Amino acid sequence: MWRGRRVSATTLGVAFDGDRQADPTRFGTEAFYASIGRAFVAMCAVVPVLFLIELLDRLSGNRLDQEGGIRPHHLDGLDGIVFAPFLHASFDHVLANSVPLILLGTFVLADGGARFWFTTAFIAIVAGVGVWFLGDANTIVVGASAVIFGYLGVILMRGVVGRRLWYIGVGLLVGLLYGWQLFGVLPGDPDVSWQGHLCGFLAGLVAAVIFRRRRPRAVEDPEPLSLGPELS
Repeated sequence: MWRGRRVSATTLGVAFDGDRQADPTRFGTEAFYASIGRAFVAMCAVVPVLFLIELLDRLSGNRLDQEGGIRPHHLDGLDGIVFAPFLHASFDHVLANSVPLILLGTFVLADGGARFWFTTAFIAIVAGVGVWFLGDANTIVVGASAVIFGYLGVILMRGVVGRRLWYIGVGLLVGLLYGWQLFGVLPGDPDVSWQGHLCGFLAGLVAAVIFRRRRPRAVEDPEPLSLGPELS
């Protein structure tokens, strides 16, 4: 005599728990730590590239900065929106941006490669356009700091929208470690593009909402699930 089993959805909890363990955005899971590790290695690989670009700029007599930076209010300076994040004024400038770029970039990248590139491009474009419109026409703006401030905005907003306390914690921790740089969103130092920092941060807040990870809604199933017909 054959008799099919009828089980409730809670009996399948192990499978659902396995899905949660495979979620790279869920803090404490193996997938989370693996994703963070891969993202950290990738972001560390970016820094030598920035130093190499700065070396080439020095060898060219700062020609890369002159031709690839953003020149506010000049049409021939619009292409700097694309190139400026990769250029820096000096090796010290690259070094100052390296640690926050690695730390913040790691947590943004860990949420997904495609999402990372869309987010980065959005921040760079919005911040670059903001610098072009609001910046001093007699300056040339270079540096990845606008993107860094954008990453900070992304992390903080992800924590709020996604209710992920660890995201907020990371953002606050970086804010404490590099709090002196946060004042870069306000006017003051003539050598600092506060327009880029502010626009980058705001762009990051928006990008976190636009490119956020959609979580599937949990479906309640009060009725038992039939795994087969009942035979007698």
